[in-house]
Amino acid sequence: MSQLPFSQSCENNKDPILKVIKRAFAQSSHVLEIGTGSAQHAAYFARYLPHLIWQTSDQEAYLEGIEMRLAQSNIPNLRDPIALDVTKQWPLSKSETIDAIFTANTLHIMSKEMVEAFFCGIGKYLAPKGQLCIYGPFNYGGEYSSESNARFDIWLKERDHRSAIRNIEWIDALAKKHELKFCADHPMPANNRLLHLTKI
Repeated sequence: MSQLPFSQSCENNKDPILKVIKRAFAQSSHVLEIGTGSAQHAAYFARYLPHLIWQTSDQEAYLEGIEMRLAQSNIPNLRDPIALDVTKQWPLSKSETIDAIFTANTLHIMSKEMVEAFFCGIGKYLAPKGQLCIYGPFNYGGEYSSESNARFDIWLKERDHRSAIRNIEWIDALAKKHELKFCADHPMPANNRLLHLTKI
């Protein structure tokens, strides 16, 4: 049997994130998580947000680990993962009402083209007045918000030249292009942020 995937950062940030999304998703019913990864967030949030259907998703290579975590968790409102590559056709029906989308620590791993595809998909599938929450590090005015983020960005680019901490101004422009508006920008542990946006 494969080893259960684990992320220490998920353990560290789950409570601060939950505090924000509990309010942001209070009126939501069906959340799509993009880039579920180890599924620690999914299992934790779904347990504390029982009014939500929590749909997990990730690229094909990560699905087995997600399925293992979900089987162990046995949470009724947590859904088995779907294979989702943001650059390809999303496996969603337009009749399916996704009124919230959550993602954590993904945009700085994605290439610029993937981030653009991510927002394009959200523009297509997130319901009007739907909520979007994005967790991760961001630059402001082209500047790093901390020395640790500057070092992290170097590591990201050495690992994959297409990865980088993204500028918040670019994210805002992409959001507006796909009819999303900023509601809040929450400070989070370890020089991260949680961006809350709403579909117009």
